[in-house]
Amino acid sequence: MFNNTNLTNLRGYPPEFQQIITAKNHNFVGREFVFSAINSFLHQYDRGYFTIIGEPGIGKSAIIAHYVSQNTGIVYYNVEIPGKNYVEEFLTNISTQLIEITQNQGSENIIDDLTDSTIDNSSFLSLLLQQISDKLHPEQRLIITIDGCDRIDINNQPRGSNLFYLPRYLPEKVYFILTRRPFLSDKSGLLIETPSQFLALANYTEQNRADIQEYINHLLSQNINHQLLTPIDNDEVNFMYVSEILTAINNNIYPENLQLYYQNHLNKMNLTTSEQQTMALQVLNIFIQEQSLSLERIAERLDEDEYDIKVILDKWREFLHLEKIGEEINYNLYHASFRDWLKQQIEAKC
Repeated sequence: MFNNTNLTNLRGYPPEFQQIITAKNHNFVGREFVFSAINSFLHQYDRGYFTIIGEPGIGKSAIIAHYVSQNTGIVYYNVEIPGKNYVEEFLTNISTQLIEITQNQGSENIIDDLTDSTIDNSSFLSLLLQQISDKLHPEQRLIITIDGCDRIDINNQPRGSNLFYLPRYLPEKVYFILTRRPFLSDKSGLLIETPSQFLALANYTEQNRADIQEYINHLLSQNINHQLLTPIDNDEVNFMYVSEILTAINNNIYPENLQLYYQNHLNKMNLTTSEQQTMALQVLNIFIQEQSLSLERIAERLDEDEYDIKVILDKWREFLHLEKIGEEINYNLYHASFRDWLKQQIEAKC
């Protein structure tokens, strides 16, 4: 792990954020390939957006929490905490952290300047960033992390505005590090004209597997029951699943936290496809029965138009694993445990 030359936030983070950072750091191991990529980006570009993309449970939040804990002065925001997915809350919270930085830099008039600014659009945030950037020393950087961008509620923002009004342009030595689940390229919610880079965790299978094994070995060193390892496949790459299984009291029952996690997935899937409810349920049943299916194959099975099926799959993008086989894209639910849980839910209703 490295330590960038960043700004020092003397007050620390709001209590609800500090709790998340502490919890996500518990038993943290590995992920050096991610930190190395971030470091390379910071040294290659004088500003920009770096986005970590990963399926649910693969460890995005833990990565950000550990990065923040190991590098002083990084601004942190977590969208997954209830009530934190609204732009007004983001601007209020993030400005508090940024204003403190400007005051530490000696900008006494920053609050007066902001009073005259517009607090409900990107100019407010851009002013703060520019104020800080202007006073940064050559070796300093301002790094702002936002965990869980896929949870942002954009319904109360003008159509076409960036998520949380994030700036289209960034001043020198200002960086955003974002995490989010997989998304369609035209649904990013961001229009930016500044250096950017995406790191898709799914593209690092071997590194993910190695980190999972290191995590398991770490827990075993703490006298975790070895019998709990039985249901964990050697190819496993999902930290959420492994963590919950290893701490389960009874292996024959899905841990409560994992059940709630999967139920939230299902609720969101149902909500996004409420207008195609009947067809969506049919598609879900196919995913439960089979693995790695092409769009054409699903449409054939249901005798439906490929376009209508694609609409559903696009809405479920964050919960699907895509695999390119030749020129064809195959779809699958992102994790076998989620598929098994869904099967149990359907069987229980029969």
